[in-house]
Amino acid sequence: MTNYLKSLNPSQLEAVTYEGSSLLILAGAGSGKTRVITTRIAWLIDQKLMNPRSILAVTFTNKAAGEMRERVNSMVPGAGAAVMIRTFHSFGAWLMRNNAHLTADLKQSFSIYDDDDSLSLLQTIFPDKNKKKLSPYSKWISRAKDYCLTPEDDLSQIATVPDFADVYNFYEQKLRSVGNLDFGGLISRPVELLKENDELRRRICQRFRVVMVDEYQDSNIAQYELLKLLSGAGNSICVVGDDDQSIYKFRGAEVRNILSFPQEFPDTKIIKLEQNYRSTAPILEIASEVVVNNENRLGKKLWTERSEGEKAKIVYLDNQAAEADFCAALLEDGNLSDTAILYRTNAQSMSFETCFSRLGIPYKIVGALRFLEREEIKDIIALLSFMVNKNDAVAFTRIINKPTRGIGKVTVNKIISESAKLNVDLILAGFSIKLSAKAQAGFNNFKKLIDFMDSKIDIMPLSEFLAELVEESHLLDYYLKKDETTASAKENNLNELVSAASGYGTGREALVLFLEELELDREAVGNNSSPEVEDAVTLITMHNTKGLEFDRVIITGMEEGLFPSGREESPEELEEERRIFYVSITRAKNELYFTSCRSRRIWGRTQFFAPSMFLSEIPDEQVEVLDGASARKGTGFSGSSETEAAGYKAGTAVFHEDYGSGVIAKSGEAGGQIYIIVQFESGRSGRFLPEYDSHLEIFGNDEWS
Repeated sequence: MTNYLKSLNPSQLEAVTYEGSSLLILAGAGSGKTRVITTRIAWLIDQKLMNPRSILAVTFTNKAAGEMRERVNSMVPGAGAAVMIRTFHSFGAWLMRNNAHLTADLKQSFSIYDDDDSLSLLQTIFPDKNKKKLSPYSKWISRAKDYCLTPEDDLSQIATVPDFADVYNFYEQKLRSVGNLDFGGLISRPVELLKENDELRRRICQRFRVVMVDEYQDSNIAQYELLKLLSGAGNSICVVGDDDQSIYKFRGAEVRNILSFPQEFPDTKIIKLEQNYRSTAPILEIASEVVVNNENRLGKKLWTERSEGEKAKIVYLDNQAAEADFCAALLEDGNLSDTAILYRTNAQSMSFETCFSRLGIPYKIVGALRFLEREEIKDIIALLSFMVNKNDAVAFTRIINKPTRGIGKVTVNKIISESAKLNVDLILAGFSIKLSAKAQAGFNNFKKLIDFMDSKIDIMPLSEFLAELVEESHLLDYYLKKDETTASAKENNLNELVSAASGYGTGREALVLFLEELELDREAVGNNSSPEVEDAVTLITMHNTKGLEFDRVIITGMEEGLFPSGREESPEELEEERRIFYVSITRAKNELYFTSCRSRRIWGRTQFFAPSMFLSEIPDEQVEVLDGASARKGTGFSGSSETEAAGYKAGTAVFHEDYGSGVIAKSGEAGGQIYIIVQFESGRSGRFLPEYDSHLEIFGNDEWS
């Protein structure tokens, strides 16, 4: 047995060496799935003599793709560079650039629009509508593309407003006339092209005899359609994922893709990776007991050889200020860098930021404004995009009046309309209409800038070209006049972008590649643009923790109406909330806390909450419960009382204003507070503190009868 196979457990080894046509690797959290998928690639090349060029491995982040490439190289030197390892969107861009000649509207140098660019494009079509009005349409269009739906399809599952199909149609026509692709189009257009061109599909399927997809639970319908088109006769399809970690429905992810894989791909072998190498047994027991309440899952149970470990703690607190104080008290042990405080919404971070700033506790927030979303970066990228495509109305609109050139919004819209009418680029269109003297002078200066930079692009290394563009555009002067206090930070960010362009070579092809990689790997640049304290506690949303792990995890805001939000309209939506909880739990290696507040100030008003229903799904024997006051005093953790609380007998009828009728399933005392667990007629259950919940009414048995 080769060395790289010796470290695998039996299930991992079976998955790596399986030789059938369809394989579903159901990989639990912390079960070593990346090791399995990369070892399988190495085994196919090294032992089965597969040509590396005939293997396509698809994942969801460039970071993951890079890690996979490095691991393959470590096992089979040189193979990682030959295998095509890309994200779904990067593969779509590769396919469309290499086959742009087969389309009527795309050039090989197309730009890629992000969500903000797509909204700006909509505004060029409907200049009388503001972005707030158009924003829902932009989101609906993106979602329609996730489902591979065109303007001619039934769009009722996306939106029921009567004009949506027309708006979508106008948008798509405009996008194609500009000759660019939006993010959704990086998947939907390859699907369209492969369906229309049998010869191209045959050629692609012959090229990629093995297709592997990582994080398959995060795939959307369009990505599923693309996978089906790549699965030609005789090809091998392997997907790796975890149905219990499908938490991106809001981005279009469909858990049914992984649930239905065995039915969609005949003779599928399912191999479960259930041994966890991250967490202690008590943490995994809680995760399993919670997620088993979901009906839509293939089923597995994580286990570990780490049988030791402390029980998790549930902490009941008065309000979010007490919650922040409790977390600060925990951090007094000095374990900052390996502690994460999780919350459901970004707004919940404020109380922690305020408290930690006051106490001098270093913290970092994951998910703040990203580098590529900053004004100065988007401005320069818009200039670069316009140089690549002078029909790019979105880029033109953004930079034509930065710095101020006396060209107002009405004039910009006239130029864009004239470009469409005459079928000429936006520079020519600007000279075909009458402008005011001030606007004409400004437009002439803009053209001089573009012409000057056009003369430089093929003779300068890209980083030098970018530095020249920053200087010649006078954007730094513009930012300085706008706000002196932020100009220095903007200059540093632009320097970071210039540095990122090093190594791309010279010419337009280098510029196109640079722009594509910026758009498709939005975390690659700028992570070091603002120094961070290394020894700091992490503040992070539950969604953003996916793929991360921490020694200690504190899951905050465990209240009914906050998490879950109570706005779930279907059992499937509630199940996704439970999966988010499961993902959050399985981030913890050694210590796990849950905090629940009796009240919070939201939008300036104090609101009272019952503990989250998810807490009632944790068996009492798996946790210790306390209130925040005893925790801060260091009196230790007192477990839940095993005896029934006086006056709260099981079977007693209950009515809750928000959840309807039910009965008490269990009661007890925790941290000096009486709690009840209620089973409602709707099937929902929840843990409540009767003393604090004014929406709860408890009936005596005689009253109910």
